[in-house]
Amino acid sequence: MDVLAKSKPEVTLLEHIKDCLIILHELQKCFPSISRILNGSSYDFWNTLTLAIIIHDLGKAHPEFQNVLKQQPDKWLRQRHELFSIPFINALTADNETKEILRLVVAGHHKSYNDLIKYLDDYRSSNTHSFDQTEDGLLDFEEEFNKINQDQVKSILSKNFGIDLNHVKGTMPEKVILGYLNKVEVIRETATKHYIPLLLLFGSLKHCDHLGSAQVKKLERIEPKDFKFLHQKREQLITSGKDLYNHQIKSSKVVGNLILTAPTGSGKTESAMLWLSRQIQEVGQGRAFYVLPFTASINAMFERLRNNSNGLGEEKVGMLHGKLNDYLFEYFDDFQYEQKSKREAIDSLREKFRTIYSPLKIITPFQLLKHLFGLKGFEQGLLECTGSYFIFDEIHAYNPRVFAQIKVLLEFITTHLQAKVMIMTATLPTFLKTELEKVLHPFEEIKADDELYNSFDRHKVFLQEGLLADNLATIVAALKDDKKVLVVCNTVKESQIVYAQLRTHARSSVLLHSAFIGEDRNHHEKLLKQGESKDHAIQLLVGTQAIEVSLDIDYDVIYTEPAPFDALIQRFGRVNRKRSKGICSVVVFAENNPSDKFIYKPEIIARTISVLGDILTTDNGIIKERKLQNYIDAVYGAWTKEDYDAYCNTYDLLSFSVTQLFPMVHSKRKEEEFYKQFEGIKVLPISLKERFTKCLQNFDFIAAERLKVQIRKNKFAQLINAKDNNLLKETFSFESKNKLISIEFWVITKKYDPALGLLYDEQEAWDDDTIIS
Repeated sequence: MDVLAKSKPEVTLLEHIKDCLIILHELQKCFPSISRILNGSSYDFWNTLTLAIIIHDLGKAHPEFQNVLKQQPDKWLRQRHELFSIPFINALTADNETKEILRLVVAGHHKSYNDLIKYLDDYRSSNTHSFDQTEDGLLDFEEEFNKINQDQVKSILSKNFGIDLNHVKGTMPEKVILGYLNKVEVIRETATKHYIPLLLLFGSLKHCDHLGSAQVKKLERIEPKDFKFLHQKREQLITSGKDLYNHQIKSSKVVGNLILTAPTGSGKTESAMLWLSRQIQEVGQGRAFYVLPFTASINAMFERLRNNSNGLGEEKVGMLHGKLNDYLFEYFDDFQYEQKSKREAIDSLREKFRTIYSPLKIITPFQLLKHLFGLKGFEQGLLECTGSYFIFDEIHAYNPRVFAQIKVLLEFITTHLQAKVMIMTATLPTFLKTELEKVLHPFEEIKADDELYNSFDRHKVFLQEGLLADNLATIVAALKDDKKVLVVCNTVKESQIVYAQLRTHARSSVLLHSAFIGEDRNHHEKLLKQGESKDHAIQLLVGTQAIEVSLDIDYDVIYTEPAPFDALIQRFGRVNRKRSKGICSVVVFAENNPSDKFIYKPEIIARTISVLGDILTTDNGIIKERKLQNYIDAVYGAWTKEDYDAYCNTYDLLSFSVTQLFPMVHSKRKEEEFYKQFEGIKVLPISLKERFTKCLQNFDFIAAERLKVQIRKNKFAQLINAKDNNLLKETFSFESKNKLISIEFWVITKKYDPALGLLYDEQEAWDDDTIIS
């Protein structure tokens, strides 16, 4: 009878090994850089990986594990099959170093060594004497191992892979696990460099096992032909008497690290794709990452680059961010899937994006940074980064701590993994750019031509005294003049107040901020997109910083509360976006609301107002694109002491932390450190509790999650401390696979309005029956 490796559907051990070897051959094509990185290594990487794949699941031949797979009565007693694979390694004819490496990666290919050590407690120690009564009731490892039909396993190895084993002895592998953990403690300071080969081998084995189990037969690669859309675009330009911009042409010729400075809307994305094409052509295959700070930016770039006609194509592009489920829910909703099919389609595409299947991923930096914290799966993540190409866009949008983390990431991937990096920016303070230059050396720098910058002048600033909220009559006049009006406030509460007063004066209006449930926010964004493609667009858009990111909208005029200069530039970018309206007005109110100081530093706002005043004096209010760097440096001349301390502390701590990275050893403490930096906590408006519960009852967890609002941690703490039932903790329980599963969630009793969002100053009417499940 065949030895099984998987059930539902049944897959034999031999079939699984062969499926994993298919992925190995795909990895060889996708990651040729591994051979360059490990050049001079004392062992053959790909041959060792082949042996690891062949041996990693041999322990599944244990008859009790086979009973588990066949759903028959068993006495498996929660043992680990990978531990039973180790004795077969000891019997190989390979050299001792290869066998030591194989023992390490095979032992850890499911559980971290921190967890594996706990399973050793179920066995008698290998040093136990027969007269020792202290370990009664424990399993005997050798006795358990000898239950395996060794002849059957040897036959599989000999007939299919030409591997003949010496005498196989079922020695308990405690020395493998304890020895490795002890070594981790001894040589932490030199760990990173020392363990890169082991890290890559383990990451590769995990990918082979995971994708082999899914019976994936091919990994997509970016090929020269995939950039055909760029060549077609250039041919069209030349036919019309034009050509690519100079900075695009120059980017297409750079091999290696690049820093590109060019105005927003000047084809930086095309520059990035031209650069990527050159890297693949000259350096070789590697995965690619397009890194953006905001989910809206990522969604827009995903749709753009995934286009089969004007991009790399559907099979080449994936994406990862914290709201991926929410996006995919909307994506598949357009195809009118029924619920079960939709859930399956979402799971399938999400899983594809999480693996190395897609050769280009559009991603937040946090999806990459988590690997430096040693979170579970970091080995696979760093393998994917090996010899890869990184494109960072909108890099100005990060705070000092995140910027420090990105710098450490860039140092790690360029030093240890031979990655190549392109940084693109329109407004990056010089002192930050200097930090990047230190990391990317050697690099080339390209800047757009002055002539191009001059052609991008499109905004005239007006600095108006007073508060925006006290000058709504000016905005109403613009609406009556039939202009498309954008209004930006600094807080959710202020935007709700302003919107409520203005919306009756517009033929159509939308409010956009962070305090909407996912379902409503997506609906509002869809209205904006649809409006841009029709004759009657949304006339009035009121929002917060949420509109600063890549919404493809084009308005006639903006009225905004004061904000840092770089944030204002992003807001202004939603006005006269296509540069088809000449010079358009951008109106900034000089006075802040008192609560704004919790969002923006008053000294930065003061310097911004001063710069705007200089623009009014020297350039009659015209914002000169070629002077943006000067404006930015006037506002952000150098680190503030607070920011510099935050930057240095974060950089020093994470730089040290990456020296502590060890394959197969994960840290719960580091995981907690990583997730501490995310400020949002999701809560459920009480008016949506019935819908939420129905979604959970139908196991539609994605739809349920879309009914929550994300609020800041400090706001959450404020509501909790008020002790007036603003927040209530509840539990939903259900049975799955004979286990009781409980889902905890927070209910907020503030009023929720689909048009306005969560209203912190209004209490929802509710009774005890609404609360008690």
